[in-house]
Amino acid sequence: MKTSTFEYPPIILPPKADGTSDLLPSDSRHVVIIGANGAGKSRFTEKLITSIPDRAFRMSALKAIYAHSADYHGSIDPIFAEASEKLPMSGRFDTELERLFGLLLQEEMLSIVNYKVRHALSPETPIENTKLDDVIKAWHDIFPDNDILIESGRFLFRRGDDERGYSAVKLSDGERAVLYYLGAILYAPRDGVVFVDSPEIFLHPSVMQTLWNKIESMRPDCLFFYTTHDLEFASSRVGATIVWVRDYNAAHVTWDYDILPPRGGISDDIYLAIIGARKPVLFIEGDDVHSIDAKLYPLVFKEYTVKALGSCDKVIEATRTFNDLNSFHHLDSHGIVDRDRREDKEVEYLRNKKIMVPDVAEIENILMLEEIVRTVASHNGKNENKVFTKVKNSIIEQFRLELKQQALMHTRHRIKRLVEYRIDGKFPNINSLEQHVAELYKELDPRGKYDRLCERFHYFVKTGDYASILKVFNRKSMISASNVAAMCGLRNKDEYIREVISILRADGREADRIRHAVMKCFGIPTENKGDYGEAEK
Repeated sequence: MKTSTFEYPPIILPPKADGTSDLLPSDSRHVVIIGANGAGKSRFTEKLITSIPDRAFRMSALKAIYAHSADYHGSIDPIFAEASEKLPMSGRFDTELERLFGLLLQEEMLSIVNYKVRHALSPETPIENTKLDDVIKAWHDIFPDNDILIESGRFLFRRGDDERGYSAVKLSDGERAVLYYLGAILYAPRDGVVFVDSPEIFLHPSVMQTLWNKIESMRPDCLFFYTTHDLEFASSRVGATIVWVRDYNAAHVTWDYDILPPRGGISDDIYLAIIGARKPVLFIEGDDVHSIDAKLYPLVFKEYTVKALGSCDKVIEATRTFNDLNSFHHLDSHGIVDRDRREDKEVEYLRNKKIMVPDVAEIENILMLEEIVRTVASHNGKNENKVFTKVKNSIIEQFRLELKQQALMHTRHRIKRLVEYRIDGKFPNINSLEQHVAELYKELDPRGKYDRLCERFHYFVKTGDYASILKVFNRKSMISASNVAAMCGLRNKDEYIREVISILRADGREADRIRHAVMKCFGIPTENKGDYGEAEK
């Protein structure tokens, strides 16, 4: 089918709370209506359909495959229903998918009869292409190893080299959804507006993008509206107009929505966070499955949507980009990165950019905060004073043994940062750069920095400054090496981490104690939770 030259009349989107309505961009050819569950997407779509009844065409695999005729009467597309009512024995079709099969077979039969009549009059009459031909060809494109056969007026399917055919009832839900969409789209009116409900349902991600690209290419004359909450599907519609529905006011039949700006240089992570967010977004390091960050922070910062991005650089860039778009999404969002070996000036700079940095070196150290150790010990019936004293002495001894190595790593970090800053300048010629580098060594002063750090670290050990040690001590094995798990009556590091998470999930008094300790570590004021435990009595 050739691309239509039809100019779509302006489509006015449903009303907003202030009485205004947005106009769909005139160059839109596929539109994704997206938002969180309960945001009012379906009602938004229904309002759109009623505003253009003569041009709208609906598709829903869920209703087509499962809804019985008695249940879906009036909910299937009127155009599709009117065509199927002309079928012989139309009342025998229980689902819209069965009606589709009937329509395709009837057209195929009529095409054959018509061809025979015309062939008798003119033997050179070519065979006309039918909708069934288009469906079979598209099916092969989606599933190259599968065949569709027509035998005795019914559909049969075959995989690979297996010569035996099987009926449609043995197709998977995903295969039936594909078959339905490929056939139903051919009945959409010329220059129509196609509305697809939950286009991702039943479909494997590997098939989803290929299928919808194929369907859009089959009907380039149509404008497509997709209603979904699936972020992966939204990302697959490259160049689509995205309508972000945030909320619905049932009393006034108005919506809170926006047309998202063009993506430009916005990454998938930021874009999808904007689409899916109903709360401020908190970008963190690590991954969603394995990292401690992703397990801990959602339970501490419950007012945020927490999104793991991997590296600290991605977190910093994502937070900057997201907040640059604050005038659009109105969400005050932040990031969290480990302190690692950053100096106070670096930390202050990041915090001014809405990047939260804890007063400990890394995420493992947060789990070693005094209040958290005490809470886990008390929760398991141990004397929290005795447990913490032993843990504290163990950590201090570990730090004492590694003091020089830790000072060396901090020195290296500071020199690296200083070199990057001092070299990243403009020089008129090579002589100027050469002279600058020659003078740089004195400014770097690696030995002086190292000696001062060693002196400072020795003071932490001498005074038993546990909090300051956690602030500078980078050691991933700290939890295991401290033996905190065994002292709390647990078997290993993993069980200790699970215990902290379990206490937070229970959301009781002990969870408040842990949450308060983490907030304090980030310099966030919290209400005084009162008498937390034995040590404060």
